[in-house]
Amino acid sequence: MEKLQDSPILALQKQRQLLQIEYEAEKEAFRQQTENMGLQRKVKRGDVWYPLTIGKSYFNSLNQRVIEVFRETDEEIEHNFEYGKPVVFFSVDGDKISYFKMTASVSYVDGNRMVISVPDNGLIDVQTAANVGVQLFFDETSYKMMFNALDKVINAKGRLGYLRDLFYNRVKAETFSFSSLHFPYLNATQEDAVNKVLRAKDVAIVHGPPGTGKTTTLVEAIYETLRRESQVLVCAQSNMAVDWISEKLVDRGVNVLRIGNPTRVNDKMLSFTYERRFEAHPDYEMLWALRKAIREVRANRKKGDQKFHQKVERLKERATELELRIKNELFSEARVIACTLVGSANRLLDGQRFSTLFIDEAAQALEAACWIPIRRVSRVILAGDHCQLPPTVKSYEALKAGLGKTLMERIVENKPEVVTLLKMQYRMNEDIMRFSSDWFYNNQVESSPDVKFRSILDLDVPMTWIDTSQFVFPEDSGISFKEEFIGESFGRINKAEAELTLLALQQYFEKIGKERILEERIDVGVISPYRAQVQYLRQQLKKREFFKPFKGLISINTVDGFQGQERDIIMISLVRANDDGQIGFLRDLRRMNVAITRAKMKLIILGDASTLTRHPFYKKLYEYIDAL
Repeated sequence: MEKLQDSPILALQKQRQLLQIEYEAEKEAFRQQTENMGLQRKVKRGDVWYPLTIGKSYFNSLNQRVIEVFRETDEEIEHNFEYGKPVVFFSVDGDKISYFKMTASVSYVDGNRMVISVPDNGLIDVQTAANVGVQLFFDETSYKMMFNALDKVINAKGRLGYLRDLFYNRVKAETFSFSSLHFPYLNATQEDAVNKVLRAKDVAIVHGPPGTGKTTTLVEAIYETLRRESQVLVCAQSNMAVDWISEKLVDRGVNVLRIGNPTRVNDKMLSFTYERRFEAHPDYEMLWALRKAIREVRANRKKGDQKFHQKVERLKERATELELRIKNELFSEARVIACTLVGSANRLLDGQRFSTLFIDEAAQALEAACWIPIRRVSRVILAGDHCQLPPTVKSYEALKAGLGKTLMERIVENKPEVVTLLKMQYRMNEDIMRFSSDWFYNNQVESSPDVKFRSILDLDVPMTWIDTSQFVFPEDSGISFKEEFIGESFGRINKAEAELTLLALQQYFEKIGKERILEERIDVGVISPYRAQVQYLRQQLKKREFFKPFKGLISINTVDGFQGQERDIIMISLVRANDDGQIGFLRDLRRMNVAITRAKMKLIILGDASTLTRHPFYKKLYEYIDAL
């Protein structure tokens, strides 16, 4: 039997190999997509902006050269561009696409305008070319950071080595002991969670099922930790999650410094970014003048000018000194430094250490990504729910071999004593919540009395399943509720089911009445696990006169698109309908848990029961709804 202390290192080395497989798989998929997929298809997927209008180019406050671009198509295509993602420019000539040699990265995106930070060389080519577009590029950097973090952890001594061994073994984590604090606006399990966080010397986990106030609890825990420590590091997997928690902390009056730019560009969110604060600093004008002087000296260099280098060096020294002074002031004033997991490798954080790291959405992050910020800290608090969305792993081989197992899951298994399960939910009608609580949380989640019986219509049944296998049409009608396969990246589509989804929504709206929907702003989420179905539903919704007045109250998206959100009414189109009972990635039940727990008062599921109920989860769900 292998010695216990050897196992973390072996496990992490195996993980590094699996990450390598994932890296190769993603790189290959990206190459094929770049070479084989048509331009319009990439635009539709949200991975390309084309055609572009090129705007002005300038130096931003962090002295990076940036260029503005505008997307000309104002279709409501949701795109995948966000801060920090690498991009590449291309130009189109007839059928031929030529990529420019330089890679750039997104600085920020706001509607149809994007600011891209670019290397100095190669910019002229982009500005002078015709028919220019921009495409998301393979994200080499994130992988580099993850490999680097795993290497550091594998070879770590000291505190990092201690945490590594602790997370992989079953030895109890150390705690401080003091009597519990009371927080009047938290419920019992939330209060328990905050106390556990404060007592933890090494690690604590806040496990928050849907609607249980995980963010509220985490914000409280951070707020209380800041009474004992001068500064903490707060990270999450996605920019969106970082924005969300930063905003809540700012609302509590905490000075947050956000490294990187937010996904929703508004003044409130931008006001706590490093870039905006840097620009607003009183010494910034002086720094700007120095940078301008450096550029002018370089541009006007005369042949044989002996003093050129001295001049430039002198100016650069003064600029660097000022830059550091501004940076240090911003960092010393901030109580929370917030960024994504990969963003924590930003050189702005070089040399910074923190007592405590909070990782939100920890169940959605690859373990390797969590180690990037853990290298800077002495204790780790994770929050999330490993019964909801898992991390994205593209390679089936790597997934099967365990790459999808998160650090949070590992610690939950090895150290149940550090976990607090939040048990009171404030979102769903009792009947909607009960199924999820039974299946995923050992029946431990309860409904707060204020939401227990919430519903839109009197005597309404909170959950309905419209079984499409009940609809039989003559062969020659051309109507069929069978799924169609439409290519790897988009998956499957079921047009008849999409039509029926909108029809069912229309009928439900007619029952409620237009006046009331508009007056009370009753909102709806239409969810499908398949992107093709989502796009088809969006197109159909636009064509229906009936839904015109309700624009803005209805959103249609994939399960991942609804992460962390809630709606009064949720409709789910499950798409799968075939004779073999194949349900593909609907077998990932954590995704379904997210889908069914977005609804506050009414959940309508559309799906072919004869296909789906061959799987025990869907069978149980179908029977549960049937019995209501």
